Amino acid sequence: MAGVAYAHWELVPTRWRDNDVYGHVNNVVYYEFMDTVINRWLIAEGGLDIQEGQVIGVCVESHCNYHASSEFPEKLAIGLRVGNLGTSSVRYEIGIHREDRSELLAEGHFVHVFIDRGTRRPEPVTGALREALRRLTVKSTED
Repeated sequence: MAGVAYAHWELVPTRWRDNDVYGHVNNVVYYEFMDTVINRWLIAEGGLDIQEGQVIGVCVESHCNYHASSEFPEKLAIGLRVGNLGTSSVRYEIGIHREDRSELLAEGHFVHVFIDRGTRRPEPVTGALREALRRLTVKSTED
């Protein structure tokens, strides 16, 4: 994801409990950060109703590459973009940086498939949700 710009940035504080016995934020916490930033966007910008909505997003794939460690207390700048928007799925690309964005700590991706809450069958991404996801789509700075 080198040379990638992000359409959305969010500051996320590390928490006391995020450090593991080795004194750094544990690897699984990075997945929590990514999932949180994605879902905040979907709720706030796309109108996703996680409690009562007929369509929900489920993670079918996730991945993270780690480049450097962080620790509590620290705020992390998390960049979010859409790498691919399909009919019923979306691939998010996420970069986790130091607060001043000077150093990339981790980069990863999540793939959501949007499904009907009752039938659990894929549903097309439409309306405000699709528009919010389109706004996250950016081109590489190397293009």
